[in-house]
Amino acid sequence: MDVLVDSSVWIDYFKGAARSTALDMLIDENLVVTNDLILAELIPFLLLKKQKALVGLLQKIRRLPLGIDWDHIMELQLSCLRHGNNGVGIPDLIIAQNAKANGSLLYSLDKQLLSLAKRMKIRTL
Repeated sequence: MDVLVDSSVWIDYFKGAARSTALDMLIDENLVVTNDLILAELIPFLLLKKQKALVGLLQKIRRLPLGIDWDHIMELQLSCLRHGNNGVGIPDLIIAQNAKANGSLLYSLDKQLLSLAKRMKIRTL
C-alpha cells in the first residue's frame, strides 16, 4: 500500500532524527508517494540550501494527483473548529483529503494532522 509521507517526516528525516527511521524501509520497498503540495513545502528550502541532488530524488517519487474538493475542505475545517482543533491549516486538510481519496496510508509527525486523520478514518503509521 502507498504511503503518503508528510513534510514533517521528511524534515525530521533530513535532520537525521530518530522519529522518522521507518522512512528508510518505506523508500527501500518503493512504497512512498508524494504530491505537489508536499513538494512545494520542501523544495524551495532545499534549493536555498543548495540540495539540488536531493530535490532531484524527491521529484522522482510517484505523485498522487491533487483533485481538491474545496467544499469538502471547508467542511473539514468547520469540523476541526467545532472540535477545538484550531491548529489544522488548509495544507494539512488537503494532504489528509489526498491520502483518503487515494486510499493511501498517511505518515506524519504533525499532531494536528494525525488527529484529523483519525477523525477522517485515514490509516496512519
